[in-house]
Amino acid sequence: MGKVSCFRVQIFPAIDLKNGRCVRLLQGRAADETVYYEDPLEPALAFQKAGTQWVHVVDLDGAFDGIPRNMAHVARIAATGLQVQLGGGMRTLDNVEEAFHAGVRRVVIGTRACHDPDFVTGLIHRFGAERLAVGIDARDGRVAVDGWKNVSVVRAEDLARKVCDLGIQTIIHTDIATDGMLTGPNYKAQEAMLRATPARIIASGGVATREDVAKLAEMARAHPRLEGVIVGKAIYEKKVDLADLLALAAG
Repeated sequence: MGKVSCFRVQIFPAIDLKNGRCVRLLQGRAADETVYYEDPLEPALAFQKAGTQWVHVVDLDGAFDGIPRNMAHVARIAATGLQVQLGGGMRTLDNVEEAFHAGVRRVVIGTRACHDPDFVTGLIHRFGAERLAVGIDARDGRVAVDGWKNVSVVRAEDLARKVCDLGIQTIIHTDIATDGMLTGPNYKAQEAMLRATPARIIASGGVATREDVAKLAEMARAHPRLEGVIVGKAIYEKKVDLADLLALAAG
């Protein structure tokens, strides 16, 4: 295949934790679980060997229960030297402080950002916007919360504008319908989010092929605030090679 010319974006390989194991869910449904590794340190080390600097970690138990459940494993991943972006159950100041103490580089606030924007303001004042991101997970354009179990009345783009007004600089935008489906990203939704807010956007959901990443990287030419893309199941199912994606996304 010939060289694809693209704008530089960051690849975030994903590790989803449930009961201490590395798993993937279909559209966030706990019943549709596939276990890929008993020890989540194994994929983290493989990702590091492939050349990544970042890893996107989600504590699924934390997302469902409202309190982090896998912090010991998060600390083990962070101890490798990888920069960890962590979401799932980050709903109190203590949760966020525990994550940073475990070595996390950036904490992702999801449900609490939707319910209580003032919480985000307090975190920005305490830790700085660079250490934070807001995760906006959307189903049919509306924000899903509580581990995607419930869908709020809040529109994804409205929440994005609100948290940007508070000072958030990074948003992780997940299209739930495509997450874990290997059917390709929802490019239209990602572009709409880029147009709606001045924040940097990390796109998540649906990546299945090298061409999907190339198309997102090309989108970054028109929208330089498209900072990165999260890739999960496609790596575990060997649909893509992480080292190849890292080289492609480097431009």
